[in-house]
Amino acid sequence: MDTNTQPQIKKSLYKDFVEITKARLSISVVVSTIAGYLLGFNTDQPFQWSVLFLLAIGGYCMVGASNVFNQIIEIQLDAQMDRTKNRPLPSGRVSKQNAFILGTVLTTLGLIILYNVNPKTAMFSAISIFMYVSLYTPLKTVTPLSVFVGAFPGAIPFMLGWVAATGHFGIEAGTLFIIQFFWQFPHFWAIGWFLYEDYKKAGFFLLPSGKQDKKTTLQIVLYSIWTIMASVIPVFGFTGNLILSKFASVIVVLLGLWMLFYAFKLHKEMSVKTARKLMLVSVSYISLLQIIYVIDKFLR
Repeated sequence: MDTNTQPQIKKSLYKDFVEITKARLSISVVVSTIAGYLLGFNTDQPFQWSVLFLLAIGGYCMVGASNVFNQIIEIQLDAQMDRTKNRPLPSGRVSKQNAFILGTVLTTLGLIILYNVNPKTAMFSAISIFMYVSLYTPLKTVTPLSVFVGAFPGAIPFMLGWVAATGHFGIEAGTLFIIQFFWQFPHFWAIGWFLYEDYKKAGFFLLPSGKQDKKTTLQIVLYSIWTIMASVIPVFGFTGNLILSKFASVIVVLLGLWMLFYAFKLHKEMSVKTARKLMLVSVSYISLLQIIYVIDKFLR
């Protein structure tokens, strides 16, 4: 083999790995998990770099595996959409067999690594990958309720960090779960709106009414409101060790109103441009919320 081609092969393999595990999405999920861990550790369960490292690596393995299995199942559907037709599987750069081997290896490694954090962290991760691959993925072409089903595994990462830090699931982890659970509806419905025509080619109907209509935008508005309400629950002092100061809660509400503004704007304008903007704002919202929660903890 020409030595000049070896770097190109390695680069190609790396690129395919990044694409098939959806690296940007996987990393964002890992960051969410890390935020949960930073909120969860305390004097009884002190911060440990080793646990944080295992959580990050194990978390990436599990999310990456979920994305691999998802793309194996949807290979024919991905080939029909402009957004996904050049992915490693539909383009033929990676075979289904090799993808399955990769997904299996990542799942196994992820579970082993997270079990070494604590058994509950591994258990919730296993539940997440099962629901995402076995329930959410096949339901996407069957019913708009797939978004509701997918919101469960999607809400696990934030709370998973707390469980990794403390070793148990309680009101604190449950609250983090609820926040990310409600947030996913305006986020994914915004995506479903501006990618509606592309999703339609593959038979994906992810909007709650199945169409780009006022019923869908009204639900986006309502779930945005519920997201804001869930996000300030810790300020009232009944979420155990998960505490949010009044000052931080005001910032969180203002961030929520920013997202709600674009939800109302979509309800009024019914445009793809506004839906895309709402999606971007929703990503900023959940990221900034997690940062505020963590900063608020260390400033108290």
